[in-house]
Amino acid sequence: MTLAEKILARASGRERVSPDQIVVARVDLAMSHENADLVRKSFLEIGLARVWDPSKIVIVFDHRIPAESEKTATTHKAVREFVAAQGIEHFYDVGRGGICHQVLPENGHVWPGMVLVGTDSHTTTHGAFGAFATGIGATEMAGVWAEGALWFKVPPTLRIEVEGEFRPWVSAKDLILYIIGKLGADGADYRAVEFDGPAIRRMTVASRMVLANLAMEMGAKVAFTPVDEILLDYLRPRVPEKLEMIAADADACYERVIRVDAGEDILEPQIACPHAVDHVQPLSGLGEVPVEQAVLGSCTNGRLEDLEVAAHIVAGRAVHPRTRLVVIPASQQIYREAMRLGYLETLVAAGAIIDPPGCGPCVGVHQGILAAGETCVSSTNRNFLGRMGSKDSRVYLASPAVVAASAIAGKLAHPESIVKEGFPCLMEV
Repeated sequence: MTLAEKILARASGRERVSPDQIVVARVDLAMSHENADLVRKSFLEIGLARVWDPSKIVIVFDHRIPAESEKTATTHKAVREFVAAQGIEHFYDVGRGGICHQVLPENGHVWPGMVLVGTDSHTTTHGAFGAFATGIGATEMAGVWAEGALWFKVPPTLRIEVEGEFRPWVSAKDLILYIIGKLGADGADYRAVEFDGPAIRRMTVASRMVLANLAMEMGAKVAFTPVDEILLDYLRPRVPEKLEMIAADADACYERVIRVDAGEDILEPQIACPHAVDHVQPLSGLGEVPVEQAVLGSCTNGRLEDLEVAAHIVAGRAVHPRTRLVVIPASQQIYREAMRLGYLETLVAAGAIIDPPGCGPCVGVHQGILAAGETCVSSTNRNFLGRMGSKDSRVYLASPAVVAASAIAGKLAHPESIVKEGFPCLMEV
């Protein structure tokens, strides 16, 4: 069996499952952010007094923090009261967490082999920890809160094997944008995706999270990176449960196997152009593109290695006069460590503004939304029409290195045009 099949078989009490089969699987963890209020309302309509297991529910405020309106403040208050009444101990309020997909692994809520559902589409991120992790709707989550289980159709699996050496300034973000550009926004619709190969196994956990996160943008139901010693070394200090190595069987049946040579196929940074994540072009093919805003952060690229490469690029330089550089650490832990290491000081000295850990302008409601006619280069995961503000604005998706270089240049720019000496490959251990 593939990884997805193995996990669903175990969670549904079966010896084996196969693609397109319907199973009812036990849920190990249920995560929501502010939309927990929608879940709460649906749950109350069911008529039960208590959730099935408050120790298996995690709620993280991250999309609209601090509250940007009275409506949001009221939502936050309602969720806080529900959390207290139900005895949900894993609650990460403003100033205590960050983006849900960063907070969960940092705090030991995710491990290999579990079934994890979240009311956020980028819950696929947790496949980087060997979990069958997928986004669901609020009414589905209300059912999970009631019963602790959910039905799934077993997905067929695509396997993507990556070999070769990454070229300078090419990162995990460039790899996944390249793949999405080739497969299209529907290229993995309701599929599981297994990323593997020598190039993947050299990646840091943070870089693997980028792949699993953005797999959702080609339609993936779930996505996995290898469960190996690199991952287990990350998890051991955080997860009290006994960790196990899980892997697809050697004779697993894949719908399709795709092979990528990182050094030969991806010659330079990749850019997702407006207004689709699969509208991907190499940076050199875009010509002169002035930018009014550069955003570094999100559940895709707000981690420590992302802040480090950006700080290296902007050190001793100034953000271009026509450009705003908005930086959002993915969590409080990352914020504090970036302060300790001096990355935030370097970024602020260059002219960046630091937003509180959370989703920031990625959700298009506050902390850096765009006006009509403005262009943004962003390390976030979506560039849909109106995603970051005005429907007359444009968003280009790029790696943290390209975002930082573009902030200095005031236009889309290759990092090597700013920093001549290069930079060690952060995404490899």
